[in-house]
Amino acid sequence: MRTTQFAMSLLLLLTLTACPGSKDDGVDPDSLGDPGSVSLIFPENNSECTEGAVVDELQSAVTFQWEASESADYYEVNLKNLIDGSTRLTEAGNNESTITLASNTPYEWFVVSKSNASDMALKSATWKFYNAGAGVVNYAPFPAEAEYPERGGSIPATTKVSLQWQASDVDDDIVDFEVFFGTETTPSILLGTTGQTTMETDVVSGRTYYWQVKTKDSEGNTSQSEVFNFKVG
Repeated sequence: MRTTQFAMSLLLLLTLTACPGSKDDGVDPDSLGDPGSVSLIFPENNSECTEGAVVDELQSAVTFQWEASESADYYEVNLKNLIDGSTRLTEAGNNESTITLASNTPYEWFVVSKSNASDMALKSATWKFYNAGAGVVNYAPFPAEAEYPERGGSIPATTKVSLQWQASDVDDDIVDFEVFFGTETTPSILLGTTGQTTMETDVVSGRTYYWQVKTKDSEGNTSQSEVFNFKVG
């Protein structure tokens, strides 16, 4: 009897460990980074950065920090201004770098570990933060990011698609989203307004569609996402 119970327990254990966890399904690769990449430390993800040294009324200097890698000879700090889409790259010889940024502006950043002895280029997770501005007590939401369909991707032939996106706000006071959709590269047709991060729409196979999300918070602050596109097979 004990042998039978042990065998059943072992079979159950093997079954559980063999099944993929549903929580890992559809995880955004940017939220994890490459295996072996460095872990980011500061500025923290989805946070308000208030520790920058004031340079002038429009700028502050922020010290970026991440865990050091034994296999890296230097690092590349990649920054993107989430308002105008501009990017910049800064090299660092150790695990921190002080960079002057525009105040009252949202950014995303990641670090690439580089080696002089190989082609190693391990990309960290991508984090977002709001570089604080003087006198600002409530910040605009971060621009929404497409989840499905993926930007520039293709989906199987269908007559309907459920647009899905991610949204976050330092103040956690998002109230709704306006979704613009169409076949023009700059979509101007308002598909609708919703408090959810998904909206269904009709599509036609063989066409390419473009969509954009405007996020609004309780103080009336808004942010506009990039224009996303996808093709229906």
